Amino acid sequence: MHAKSSEHEILFRDSASKALLDPQLRANFRRAMDGLITKRRNQFPDPGDLQDLRHLSTAIRSRSLLALPELLEQFEANCTKNGIQVHWAETCEQANELILGIMQARGAKTLVKGKSMVSEEMHLNAYLEAHGIEALESDLGEYIIQLDGETPSHIIMPAIHKNKDQIARQFSQKIKDAKYTEDVDELTAMARRVLRQKFLDADAGLSGVNFAVAETGTLCLVENEGNGRMSTHVPPLHIAVMGLEKVVARLEDVVPLYAILTRSATGQAVSTYFNLITAPRGTDEKDGPQEVHLVILDNGRSRMYADPQLRATLRCIRCGACMNHCPVYTRIGGHAYEAVYPGPIGKILTPQMEGVGVRHDLIHGSSLCGACAEVCPVEIPIPEILVRLRREATHEDVGSDVLGKGTGRTATEDWAWRIWAGVLKRPALYRVATWFATRFGKALPAGAPLIKHWTRTRTKPVPARRSLSERMRTEGANHV
Repeated sequence: MHAKSSEHEILFRDSASKALLDPQLRANFRRAMDGLITKRRNQFPDPGDLQDLRHLSTAIRSRSLLALPELLEQFEANCTKNGIQVHWAETCEQANELILGIMQARGAKTLVKGKSMVSEEMHLNAYLEAHGIEALESDLGEYIIQLDGETPSHIIMPAIHKNKDQIARQFSQKIKDAKYTEDVDELTAMARRVLRQKFLDADAGLSGVNFAVAETGTLCLVENEGNGRMSTHVPPLHIAVMGLEKVVARLEDVVPLYAILTRSATGQAVSTYFNLITAPRGTDEKDGPQEVHLVILDNGRSRMYADPQLRATLRCIRCGACMNHCPVYTRIGGHAYEAVYPGPIGKILTPQMEGVGVRHDLIHGSSLCGACAEVCPVEIPIPEILVRLRREATHEDVGSDVLGKGTGRTATEDWAWRIWAGVLKRPALYRVATWFATRFGKALPAGAPLIKHWTRTRTKPVPARRSLSERMRTEGANHV
């Protein structure tokens, strides 16, 4: 575990450094983040109204989580009654196998996908392609990065790291018979021509789920492009995937959550489309899938749910606002995190899924400034959870179920803290150490092992000429 943790730490540090040296990437993100921040601010002109909506949304998500087991049972029963076939998966591997089995049982060879972060979490595309099934992303941002073989850089806008010039070159090279143009409408039309035929030819469609309503067995899907509606209504088979935390009790609970989601994510009062899917096509209906399957994924969520503090992680409605305001994410982008979920929410979600020892780097990749918590629409205390996970990474607290707890410790760090503690416990030794530090600290080279990580980006600290204790003794001050 230690070796793997070190490998990830190097990847994150190197990726972040590389991103910081890419002026085009930083310019793309700065422009995009400034726009998103401004749009969100304009949607909440009254701070009081914003706080009221945040408190209400937090209460709804918290109440839903408190009753999660019962709501999931109610949701499954109503989905089944409506004709939606529900499948449960503890791991991503099980979820992938379930989807493959559903498709193979119907001879399906092509899948057109609406946007779904859970499917990214499962690495579903690669799994299906390894078994001879074509999986095509239909969300424009996802389609753009799929052409380049990339992963999403943002949970709402996957291709936010690219500008229109880069996309124009990409389309002219990757799309058959496409001419080079930087006109946004023409670029969109190119993608539409390709995707529209794929919708018509696809054997199956896949979508995510923004909210799942227990009282009605309804799947709610928020989108702007229409690809979600095409993916779920045109192919004869619809497969939806969701994390088990998405359920809410009542349909009326969706209204405030939807209102704060769209405003926080893209600065819109409402999205272009809002789909409510409750059943497959009825005998008297002209469109819709003949079958609807729902795969509910755990992948560590029940472990988070068991901890009263870490449970707040599951309140997330995937709006991306924390990323847009994070001083780290906005400068290095999503790919530097080497994770499905980047940014502040990813820093607390990924380590809980993969292990705090394995992803020890992410929980330390934060300034703890609190900007993420200030803008989170459901008031997730991300900095507090980060501090908790930092401790869990190096301690094995009794009663904690955090994955990989204690595996982030190293022998070097243990010995360093033991020496530090030993010096502080012995006044005479402490005086000797501070005397040497004040007299010879300046001679320590900036690249010395003890301080090299600090001095890579900062000026070397210069010790005072005399310690505080020396000054107090010299000046006759009383001290302990």
